[in-house]
Amino acid sequence: MDHPNQAPEGISLILPSLNPSDKFDAVVDGAVAAGFADIVIVDDGSDEAHKAHFRRAEQHPQVTVLTHEVNRGKGQALRTAFEFLTKERPDCLGAVTIDGDGQHRTPDILACAAAIKADDVLVMGCRDFSGPDVPARSRSGNRITCAVFRLLCGIRLSDTQTGLRGFPAALFPAMLRVRGDRFEYETNMLLDCKRQGVSFLEVPIETVYEDDNSESHFRPIVDSFKIYKFIFLYLASSLAGAGVDLLVFYIVRLLLQPPVDRWDIPEATAVLIATVTARACSSFLNFNLNKSVVFHGKGKFGETMLRYYALAIPQMLLSALLVYLLSQWAASGASLLTTIIKFVVDIALFFISYRIQQNWVFKK
Repeated sequence: MDHPNQAPEGISLILPSLNPSDKFDAVVDGAVAAGFADIVIVDDGSDEAHKAHFRRAEQHPQVTVLTHEVNRGKGQALRTAFEFLTKERPDCLGAVTIDGDGQHRTPDILACAAAIKADDVLVMGCRDFSGPDVPARSRSGNRITCAVFRLLCGIRLSDTQTGLRGFPAALFPAMLRVRGDRFEYETNMLLDCKRQGVSFLEVPIETVYEDDNSESHFRPIVDSFKIYKFIFLYLASSLAGAGVDLLVFYIVRLLLQPPVDRWDIPEATAVLIATVTARACSSFLNFNLNKSVVFHGKGKFGETMLRYYALAIPQMLLSALLVYLLSQWAASGASLLTTIIKFVVDIALFFISYRIQQNWVFKK
């Protein structure tokens, strides 16, 4: 994509910052020189030793500094900026978010600003993680995250954690509703956009990691957990349901073994009865956990439950069919081995079910 020389009219710049370094000053000067007429900086609770950077930035007439008295996290800082633009900049056509550590080059910022066109497209400034200068933790983390997003969410992006993003003004209200106060906000943003039918436009940008990204305020353990929280919650909900499902299936299948032996009840019938009984108990638990905790479904209870069971019943029948066929192939009628086969089958259906629940059952 060709890089424009000047910022397009009507596009604001958002820069959240906590305890910035001298690089921050160069970023602000570069944005002013690039022609951005409205630069919104959010001081996210910086200490007094770093306030001079914000006072210097305010000397530019293009700059507005919004201040959090205490650190509230990058997510809340971005929401503060979106709320300000919504209320105070009614003629704003869109905004670009950047970091203040020098990772985003001015030509790339301009390219993302120029790419803001459609109201239902989120622009993503995507880095190339294959270069030798990329820290190993960043390369491996990006690969894992991209694979998870592609597999579970159907979101195909080469860089899911980039801070360089372009938003049409029509998306500002939706951004105010995104959950999360820290780095997980940017992950939840992608999930919410996917649910609402917003598409993504990738703009290749230069990959810059200075001093091994030492200025980042990212907390590897805590923030990684928050970023992947949606996965852990769905996994926990599924495991709770799977635990109940497997336990009930094992008990019912065990109770049906004498009739199978004495009265020649078909194995398929025994597996089906055990599966239906187990799924009736586990599915209601799973539905309520997914609706209230995982997907935060806002639809009517009855309609959402109807969609859930429109998925759960065919999934249950498919599970029973596959378990029966694999049990026959393994020449096993034993309840323990059949239960193990069922576990493997349901793991495969786990990923398919997540996509359908996200995009249809609990779609906002």
